[in-house]
Amino acid sequence: MYLRPNKGGKAAMKVLDKFLQPQGAALQLRQKRMEILSSNIANAATPGYKARDIDFSSAYASALSGTGTLDKTSPLHLTAKAAGGGEGADVKFRTPLSTSLDGNTVELHVEQLQFSENAMRYEASLNFLSDRINGLRKALKGE
Repeated sequence: MYLRPNKGGKAAMKVLDKFLQPQGAALQLRQKRMEILSSNIANAATPGYKARDIDFSSAYASALSGTGTLDKTSPLHLTAKAAGGGEGADVKFRTPLSTSLDGNTVELHVEQLQFSENAMRYEASLNFLSDRINGLRKALKGE
C-alpha cells in the first residue's frame, strides 16, 4: 500500500509536535544538565575549575515559549553547543558554599546530589513521554 502525502500532514505533525514538546524539551534539558554536572564532578580536583549549572525552570520555560535561542551577532561568539549550553539553557557558574584555596568551586557532595536528583527527574520525564506515546498509540488503534 502506498501512502500519498496530504495537505493535512503538516498540520497533523504540528499537533503531534505540540503534544510531545513538553516532555521532549524536558528530556533535552535534563540530558544537557547531566553533561554539565558530570563535567563538574570530573573536574572536582582541577585547580581553578568553576562549577557550572543551568536554571532548569527558566530554561524549560524559554524552551517551551520558543525564546531559548540567542542571536549570534559576531563571528567571535561561541555557539550554545561550543559554550557548553543547550537550546534554551543559560549556563551559569555555581556559587560555592565554601571556598577552595586552589580556586576550584566544585563541591563534590553538592554535585553528586544534583546529579542524582537530575537523573531521577530524567527518568520520570522519560516515563511521562513513554506514557504519552503509548496513549497516542492506543488512541490510534481505537483501544
